[in-house]
Amino acid sequence: MIYYGTGSEKSVLGPEDLKNGLYTALKKLGGKRKVMVVPPDFTRYHSRAGELTCYIYDYYQKYLSDVLPALGTHNPMTINEIDTMYPGIPKNLFRVHDWRNDVVTAGIVPGEYISEITERKLNYSWPAQVNKLLRNGGHDLIISVGQVVPHEVTGMANYTKNILVGTGGAEGINKSHFIGAVYGIERLLGKADNPVRQLLNYAVSKFLSDLPIVYVLTVVGRDETGKLVTRGLYIGDNYDAFKLASDLSLRVNFTVLEKPLSKVIVYLDPEEYKSTWLGNKSIYRTRMAMADKGELIVLAPGVKEFGEDKEIDRLIRKYGYKGTPCTLKALDENRELQNNLSAAAHLIHGSSEGRFSIIYCPGHLTREEIESAGFRYGNPAEMIVKYNPEKLKEGINIMPDGEEIFYISNPAIGLWASKERLNN
Repeated sequence: MIYYGTGSEKSVLGPEDLKNGLYTALKKLGGKRKVMVVPPDFTRYHSRAGELTCYIYDYYQKYLSDVLPALGTHNPMTINEIDTMYPGIPKNLFRVHDWRNDVVTAGIVPGEYISEITERKLNYSWPAQVNKLLRNGGHDLIISVGQVVPHEVTGMANYTKNILVGTGGAEGINKSHFIGAVYGIERLLGKADNPVRQLLNYAVSKFLSDLPIVYVLTVVGRDETGKLVTRGLYIGDNYDAFKLASDLSLRVNFTVLEKPLSKVIVYLDPEEYKSTWLGNKSIYRTRMAMADKGELIVLAPGVKEFGEDKEIDRLIRKYGYKGTPCTLKALDENRELQNNLSAAAHLIHGSSEGRFSIIYCPGHLTREEIESAGFRYGNPAEMIVKYNPEKLKEGINIMPDGEEIFYISNPAIGLWASKERLNN
């Protein structure tokens, strides 16, 4: 059921619009005595989910018992991040999701179904894992909050992903990510219906239908000045709300270009992006726009590690972003990769497959570290002077020397592709 829905390519939803829309939906749900919110972490700061979560707290007050940021494999939020994203919500309400130890298995998706949706490429079974607080917390309402935007693993972010990946466990996250890698990132980016989404929706319908989950979904894009604005808000308990948000997101967040881009500059805000695990959105979201033999320059002043998880960081350092054939060979020969399929999937997604160059300009990693991982190294101090984010506008820029570049200030906001790539 859809409890509230509004949005268009031209809509601009301000704070009062979001609050009124949310409260309209919550009133329809009736009185609740134990409420849980599952919002994103700081890596989705621009989703408006922080603001909406604060409104939820204002609405339910003492009846809001738990706030569980959907960390997935990300690091726990710091106190400063909580204060910034969720001001006014008591700290004692926040719970930390431990993806390796803090989960229960709600059910097992059979290998036959996995085989069917992956075109017979995979046939392992899949555990529908969630944080034990969701399953056993006794809540009469669980509100999942987040932004719908093109995503490299699930096609479009949020909805059931927020539950089964955001609060999921090691095996579930690993295997679901690998399904996306095997299917092909360029086949699923920007698509609401794909094998990974089918898997997540199947698991929720089969094993979690008894949970009182309602999804609060935003669509965020840029206006003509480059400012981030909220274009849509959809609230419901089934696929219908997600589909409406996905359809709008494609109109808002998907930029189709007349020709491939020879040089793309992507800036990674140091407050949001501290690892290539997150920073490689710069690669995922632009790969369909890049010209053969083009250059992608990633300005990453905050990047200090490869993986946020220590084991995944080690695996990335060891195997690197060397392309699909190399990664699959390493996977076949090394049990440690077999036990960390999300890392293997990430290595595939983070490679250009040799089609274009990736020049990483990290603030806290050395040339040796970057080059050993399979990227070219760019001096961050020099590059950020040459391609100053404060002077560049979104999209095409002509530099003083006549060079044409395409600038993206935050890759998480969109998806870019050339007509040529879409038609192939």
